[in-house]
Amino acid sequence: MWGSLIKIPWNRYLCASDLSLGDHQIGNRRSPRIIALLISLILVLILGWIFIRPGVFTIQPIEALPEGITYIYHSRGTEIPFFSSPEGLCLKTRGGVDIFCRTAALEGSAELAERIFVRLPYNHWAYLRSTGGIEFDR
Repeated sequence: MWGSLIKIPWNRYLCASDLSLGDHQIGNRRSPRIIALLISLILVLILGWIFIRPGVFTIQPIEALPEGITYIYHSRGTEIPFFSSPEGLCLKTRGGVDIFCRTAALEGSAELAERIFVRLPYNHWAYLRSTGGIEFDR
């Protein structure tokens, strides 16, 4: 009984038609359709990314916002980097960070309220990306 299950025809070579990937066998005409579908899906995602232009804005914990917050928003301007924060914007515009610049950057970030996709807890990694790895006092 077990011998008939284990027998292997040694005089036969493995052919591509013997290999199966579910409903799609290698050499089947459906494979180019799947590849075309995947390429189309990737193209749609890339075009969507270009038109939506998302961004990540991180506010580190401060007195007014003790937990800190990270926003993912759409319609990012070309002058704003993908990862941004009040401190990162101050570094970019003034070359340094002070309390007046932070306050102005926080007030300027209020315009993002209408464009927010997701509000997330504070993300320190995103904050460091926005400041070039520099950490500032809260």
